[in-house]
Amino acid sequence: MGKSAKMPKKKCCVDKPRCGRCPLRALAEGTLPPGYTVKKRRLVKVDAKAA
Repeated sequence: MGKSAKMPKKKCCVDKPRCGRCPLRALAEGTLPPGYTVKKRRLVKVDAKAA
């Protein structure tokens, strides 16, 4: 059995080193779920109309 991937946390806790579910870390590694991005250390849903 494999591990299921967890969603990144909604807000970065600004810990050093970064925790495993940090949205900033997921953004840097390219592992954010489709349709999400990080703005001001918060996980936000991308608006399809804005693109």
